[in-house]
Amino acid sequence: MKKRRSLISVVISVMLVLVLLAGCGGNGGQQQTPPPTPPANGENGETGEADQHFTIGVINLMEHMALDAAFRGFVSALADNGFVDGDNITIIYANALGDMPTLSTIADQHVNRNVDMILSITTPATQMMANATSTIPILGTAVTRYVVAVIIDSNERPGGNVSGTSEMIPVSAQVDLVIDLVPDAQTIGLIYNSGEANSVLQVELAKERIEALGLEWVEVTVVTPADVITAMQSLVGRVDAIYVPACNTMASAMPAVHSVALDAGIPVVAGERNMVMAGALATMGIDYYELGYATGLMAIDVLVHGANPAEMPIQFAPDVYDITINGLVAEEIGFTVPDRFLPYVVFPED
Repeated sequence: MKKRRSLISVVISVMLVLVLLAGCGGNGGQQQTPPPTPPANGENGETGEADQHFTIGVINLMEHMALDAAFRGFVSALADNGFVDGDNITIIYANALGDMPTLSTIADQHVNRNVDMILSITTPATQMMANATSTIPILGTAVTRYVVAVIIDSNERPGGNVSGTSEMIPVSAQVDLVIDLVPDAQTIGLIYNSGEANSVLQVELAKERIEALGLEWVEVTVVTPADVITAMQSLVGRVDAIYVPACNTMASAMPAVHSVALDAGIPVVAGERNMVMAGALATMGIDYYELGYATGLMAIDVLVHGANPAEMPIQFAPDVYDITINGLVAEEIGFTVPDRFLPYVVFPED
């Protein structure tokens, strides 16, 4: 009997060691900790249907405020409808920190885990995820044009396992804002990552509008955030104002944009609000938190009601856009905000 007890003790000890080892895996170098998420309020829009447990894999290209806001909005939509991370859902967040091989690894990891659904943030992340699985439902956000990126068949009927929300911004109106703020401008600088399909599309639209206004443009491209200072400096003395599209690479490098623009006194209009808070002068853009929130509501339809992404039309940002002007940047570069734009002036500390 004594030998029998010893054998049982050994078996139990081995099992405990295996359990502990199973919980200690590497993360492949990517960031696994998500941006801070709002707590569930349990009061807004409870569905009463949060009695199942779902696992959602999140794949994000890189860190910057707009993408973080989209993720927070997504989590809030779930929480407002009774789905709380760590309670009745599990959210596995991974950020590639701008590295494409890491992005590929994250996609494979989510597929291997066989998660119930995937949230892919940005066009590259959604492309990578769509190439990794044709069966797991994928909802993208912060994607400009799904069809142009060859992710879906059409906005009305995606046709595969991918749907989501589009960040398509009012590029023509943003170019007009440049001219409204700098009416004497004759040449507008364009700076972006030519490797991001969404950025290329926005810049092409910007060129069309600039030419329609009878003005000229000068473009420079970057590959990584480290290229931004040199690219910005190459525009100094050649342009009267600069337009930066909602480009992930540029959004992560706005302090570099700001430092060059500050020294040269050049007004910069950017593609979205968080880029303004990080150093651009102004924008007319969308609310990425609300974009993520809309994606979260789509997730509930997929997880709870069995909606098929193939038949879920792409949702677009509201047609009402907000103008934001960074008052601190205006002061720093000696820019006088026209009277009619004064109501849109904000300061980062606000």
